[in-house]
Amino acid sequence: MRDAKEAEISAALLDWYDRHARVLPWRVGPAARAGGERPDPYRVWLSEVMLQQTTVAAVAGHFARFTTTWPNVAALAAAPDAEVMAAWAGLGYYARARNLLACARKVANEHGGHFPESAAALAALPGIGPYTAAAVAAIAFDAPETVVDANVERVAARLFAVQTPLPAAKRDLIAIAARLTPERRAGDHAQAMMDLGATICAPRTPDCKVCPVAGFCKGRAEGIAATLPQKAAKPEKPNRYGTAYVARRADGALLLERRPPRGLLGGMLGWPGSEWGPHTNSAPPLAADWREAPGEVRHTFTHFHLHLRVLVTEVPQGANPERGDFTPPAEFQPAALPTLMRKVWLHAQIGFLPR
Repeated sequence: MRDAKEAEISAALLDWYDRHARVLPWRVGPAARAGGERPDPYRVWLSEVMLQQTTVAAVAGHFARFTTTWPNVAALAAAPDAEVMAAWAGLGYYARARNLLACARKVANEHGGHFPESAAALAALPGIGPYTAAAVAAIAFDAPETVVDANVERVAARLFAVQTPLPAAKRDLIAIAARLTPERRAGDHAQAMMDLGATICAPRTPDCKVCPVAGFCKGRAEGIAATLPQKAAKPEKPNRYGTAYVARRADGALLLERRPPRGLLGGMLGWPGSEWGPHTNSAPPLAADWREAPGEVRHTFTHFHLHLRVLVTEVPQGANPERGDFTPPAEFQPAALPTLMRKVWLHAQIGFLPR
């Protein structure tokens, strides 16, 4: 049950949102929504999947390209896997792209092309966890669901001066957000909380002077708002090592292979290489005069730092690799490779320089 203060906070947030909502390509603004326009669940879902671990600025261009190429869930469901994976390049976490396709196909094939309206039914779809299910249910269908992302956690922690460090504080912050969520306009309320955290209640420099709920904020009253939410120290990321092989044929074709469907960069095209572990030790994809490009490629994933040696070679027209296939130069698109593989390609240019 909400108390009077919590109801006042919600009302103040909605009033502020009605006047200051961000204009986003996937959003139906408060004025349009009040006039009867309803959000497209496909666009809401797509934006939420893209925004996981990614910024609004990074997503905007990808969202525009996706919705131009695949304007609805049926179109996306019918898209070839490789095209979707290539379009996803730059957004990272390629498991999300695989789940995106699986979800689109399930909605198209088993739900008549319509997303279910309840969070519980949405959560049964591939790749949709509790947060995304709540966000789509609230924003697309105005269900009274509690939507908690990093922005909402920060706003809730400051409003109620929650000093327990994350992630231990998550349960308390979700409970606070649930009490603040109104029965009506739950979707607008969720977006108001997100907008407040993104534009005013910023991580290091909250602008309390213009905050619509500053008068209710316990963290501000105690002078600790900027320090919240506190976070437990993260363990240091381990280092892993590997080798990438870049082979160029006499006609300019390049040896690429598709990675296994599961695991990091699953299903993506890339350079043949070794396993990534404490040491690097692997056989090249074909017998050739391999030479190592000076230096290394470094890339950081969520749980580890990767260091790659890059070996290059030039082979005759009849070369027969044990792994991968040669891609003609006219079909090679570096931009379609994941970020790590683009780094390898750029680094390989050093190795191809005349000795």
